[in-house]
Formats: sequence, C-alpha cells, structure tokens
Amino acid sequence: MMSDALLQIQSCCQAFPKPDGEELLVLQDINLTLREGEIVGLLGRSGSGKSTLLRLVAGLAQPVSGQVNYEGQPVIGPAPGIAMVFQSFALFPWLTVLENVQLGLEALGLPETEIRQRALAGIDLIGLDGYESAYPRELSGGMRQRVGFARALVVHPKILLMDEPFSALDVLTAETLRTDFLDLWIEGKLPIKGVILVTHNIEEAVLMCDRVLIFSRSPGHIIDEIKIDLPQPRSRLEPAFRELVERMYVALTARPVEPPRAIPSRERIPGMGIDMELPRVSANAVAGLIEAVAGEPYNGKADMPVIASQLHMEVDDLFPIAETMQLMRFADVEGGDIRLTDAGKEFSAADVDNRKKLFQRQLLTYVPLATHIRHVLQERANHTAPRTRFRNELEDHMTTESATRTLGAVIAWARFAEAFAYDARSETFSLDNPT
Repeated sequence: MMSDALLQIQSCCQAFPKPDGEELLVLQDINLTLREGEIVGLLGRSGSGKSTLLRLVAGLAQPVSGQVNYEGQPVIGPAPGIAMVFQSFALFPWLTVLENVQLGLEALGLPETEIRQRALAGIDLIGLDGYESAYPRELSGGMRQRVGFARALVVHPKILLMDEPFSALDVLTAETLRTDFLDLWIEGKLPIKGVILVTHNIEEAVLMCDRVLIFSRSPGHIIDEIKIDLPQPRSRLEPAFRELVERMYVALTARPVEPPRAIPSRERIPGMGIDMELPRVSANAVAGLIEAVAGEPYNGKADMPVIASQLHMEVDDLFPIAETMQLMRFADVEGGDIRLTDAGKEFSAADVDNRKKLFQRQLLTYVPLATHIRHVLQERANHTAPRTRFRNELEDHMTTESATRTLGAVIAWARFAEAFAYDARSETFSLDNPT
C-alpha cells in the first residue's frame, strides 16, 4: 500500500437480496485510492451506487466481496477517523446548535471541558459563532448544513465523506457554503486529510475535486477517471473549466462497450425486456425538451452542458428526460449531445392529437413493459388486470422501490398516449378509461 494512501478500496462488490431469493448487484468491481491532500469526486446518475459506496467506506455496511482498507487496516465497522456529512441536515430539532455539535464528541467519551472547547471551536470555524444556543428551526438551510459540517469536523477525522451536501440548498447558499469549505481546505484550517464527495452536479465536481470518478448504473461501476489540474480558486468561465464539464457530459452519455444482453423470445421487440427499470419522467417534460432542442438556436441538436445551463437543470434533472427520449427513439444521446431523430422532429411539429398518436406508437414499439401490459389486457376477456399482476412480475427482477417507480412511469406515459388506462382507487389496469 502506498505510504500517502489514506484509503484503498479493492475489487468491492455490493448486492442486496431480492424477493425471489436472488441478489441485486448494485456495485461491481470498485477500485479507488484516496491519498492525503485529495478531494475525490464520485459523479453519476442516481442509482449508480455512489451513496452505497460511501456507506462501505464509513463502515456502516460490509461488501459482499472485496475489501476497504483505512490506513492499512480493513474497515469492519465505523472507523474513528472517518466522518460523514449527509444530504439532509440530520439535526436533532430539540437540541441547540452547540448540543448537536457535541453529540459526536460525547460518543467518544471525552472530558466535558474538551467536548465544549472542541464544539465551540468547530462552530466558530464554520462561521456560526453566536448561534450556539439557537435551535435548528431558527436557522436557514445553509446554517443547518454548516452545523452538520461542524459536527463532522469536531471529531478530527482524517477522511470526510460528503454525500451531496449542497444539493438540498438553494443555488446561492450552496455556492457560498461550497466556497467557504474550499477556502478552509486550501488554507489548511480543516483537520481532515482527504475528502470523498458524492455529487450529481458536474460543475460542482469540477469546482471542488482533484479527481473525478464517473459511475454508470446497473450495476454501479466506474467507467472513467478524470483528473482536474486547474488551480484554485476556479472560474466557471475559463475555457479549460468548460472543456472539463463537456468531457464529463461525454463520459456520462457514452454508450456501453459491453454487448446488450439477449432478449427472451417472448420479448422480441426493440428494447431491453419488461424488467428494464424506467425513469419517472412526465410526458410533458419529454415534450418540453423535444421542443427546446427543436427550436432556436439548437435546430435539432443541442450540447447538453449548454442546454442544461439554459434550462437551469442538473444531471439528475436532465438525464432522465434525455434517457426517456432515447428509449422511445425521439432522440440519440451520445458524446454529450442530444440529437433529435426523425420521430423527434415529427413530434415537435405535430399538434396535440398527433403527438399523442406518435407517443403511443413509440411507447408500444420501444418500451417492452407497455407492450406487455397492453397485450395482457387485450387477451383477458374483461380487458382488465390488477396492479399486483405486473408489480409482482417486476419485483422478481428489481427492488420494490424500483418496481413502483417503473410502474408509475409506464402508467403516466400510457395515460398521455391513451394506450391503456389505470384506476388508482381500485389499482386496476384496463384498455378503456374507467371514468
């Protein structure tokens, strides 16, 4: 192990049990080294296993294979030198700022005098001096997240894990807190030696990190590593900064190099099978992005960083819509670009009724689950089927949460396309609208 390596993750895999007794693989063959003085970013879409990996590093879970080593020793439980800042503020509302910050120190069994001194110093460090007696309800979102940082820092960790710590904040507050953290890091005022940052914000990754690992899904795995050599502080307006943002978009939209899995004979239609997880995206969002790409100044082809900036969208906002457009063959998404297909251009020029017809055609051609549900409904004498009929089928291949999200997506798309109907009160699918 290299002398300056704080952490090494070696060939780690993680899986969770499925209802059918098999395992759902969520992380595959993860290798990562964190060295002293580094901020390493984990960038990827929701569901790519980034937060799961943080839990393995923090010792809150154990991998099914592989190993996590902290300072040369395997992590088999919560390590005293590793702390985490969460996306949610995770404060106890009945405790003051000072009491919330003291919690971690009390768990270490330190003397009361040292606990108070460390807590006050941490509160002062993150800019909340004077708010020691305030309760979380009296603080803004940015202040509450500063308390979360203070609570993590006062235990003097060597590694700080940050799980999307700025995503719950408004843009200006997030920028201020991000800048303050970087200033303290660069000036050496923080006790930490290394940081792992989970994010889905590409610009945030370029602003903060020394290296960024790009994650892909199903299962989560690293597809690229991008080194960032720009000096701090960094400016979003610099050409080199924009080039790195573009490179990360390209990496995130790269086509997988592995061959597609075989489709069972009963599902020989274009697509990946009825067990494909679907993003929860509204048809109106798809229509809106098609219109945006079709219009000026893009005229059918848009650079994803540019249109994301124009529409004020982050990766987890833009990618599911673009992914749905690609799934239904309204667009091709590759190399960081969205390019409308002939079907996408036809949709953008159509009126409401013809848009519905086009959407139904693409839905039933390219989304196997939609075709499967419609086929079942057509074969039944009363042309109805309970929700459990399809939910149970999906849960043989994915988690309950994913099955619920996938069914919700196909229901919303089918309603827009008038492909079939769903009555939420009776939880019943039908060919005709029950109302």
